[in-house]
Amino acid sequence: MNTAKELKIRMFSDPLTFFPALLNDIKNAKDYIYFEVYRFRNDPIGIRVRDNLIKKCREGVKIKLLIDSWGASSNAAFFKDITDLGGEVKFFKKIKITWDAFTKNHRRDHRKILIIDDEITWMGSANVSGYALNWRESMFRIQGDIAKNFKGVFLNNLKIYNKYFYDKVAYTQKIFYDTFEIIRDVPSLQQQPIQRKFLELIRQAEKEIFLETPYFLPGGNLRKALAEASARGVRVNVIIPKKSDIHILDVLSGKYLGELAKAKVNILFYLPQSLHSKIFLVDRKYFLIGSANFDYRSFRYQHEIALFGEHRSLNRQLLNHFKESIRDSETFDYVNWQKRPRLQRFFESLLVPFRHMF
Repeated sequence: MNTAKELKIRMFSDPLTFFPALLNDIKNAKDYIYFEVYRFRNDPIGIRVRDNLIKKCREGVKIKLLIDSWGASSNAAFFKDITDLGGEVKFFKKIKITWDAFTKNHRRDHRKILIIDDEITWMGSANVSGYALNWRESMFRIQGDIAKNFKGVFLNNLKIYNKYFYDKVAYTQKIFYDTFEIIRDVPSLQQQPIQRKFLELIRQAEKEIFLETPYFLPGGNLRKALAEASARGVRVNVIIPKKSDIHILDVLSGKYLGELAKAKVNILFYLPQSLHSKIFLVDRKYFLIGSANFDYRSFRYQHEIALFGEHRSLNRQLLNHFKESIRDSETFDYVNWQKRPRLQRFFESLLVPFRHMF
């Protein structure tokens, strides 16, 4: 069995380099391709990925797709050639009109994992979408037999793709591979292992924290942990987009930025384009990567996946990514934040009761 040190992990920040590498792995698949993703758009990128999957179906490679029905931007007809050739395509929990529609429909599958032949795993932040080709992402190609563990995660989630009731404790148990942990979230107000891991790492940090996320809306416990880390001398760096693709969330998160900046948390706004990466590094030693945003919705309402561990090569890649992001960012201006218009303050407060929805 491989060990964590033997795993080869490469980070991709640019979709223009990520997609060719992913397509090359699909091209070389011999046995199976299992793909779980939030968004698989019917656009030039989605068509190209789908068409490559069709070719593999014709070669006898087993294809299984699990796509969130809310985020898909495609339908069963788009994948008809795959299913006609014996491939399996499931849409996670289709939208239903019921008396508790919000509760049922708000729980989405936000994971992004691709597993090939028990040997290659892709995971991270990116969807299959041309819409985001110029975004800054965090995708990871992992070579090694940890792929077998991710295959188990995929097949388990496939079993509940249309179920509302299942054993949430079983579906959130950590999966260990040598020194790595695969951490799974499912929609739950009690079982939130990814948030717990964030809290654990923040509280144990001794020197430095790097956090990069597209949507920054942490609950009170996380905000308190970040402020306390800063107070004990930890350099806390939070990198978020100047403008995300969800403007209303930017307005709401703005309410909490001043509180953290006052606590000496270093908040930076990434400027060049939309930032969609989801990465975390503590003391340049421990990493946490995956699909989860640093917000209420990911922790409470979505199926997420994360990988935790130590890996020197990956840590160097993460650190280089963070340094590049910081070079292209501006520092949050606390004085200017205090002078923000009353109308903005009003909308911030107005949105607080709905913070779990974004």
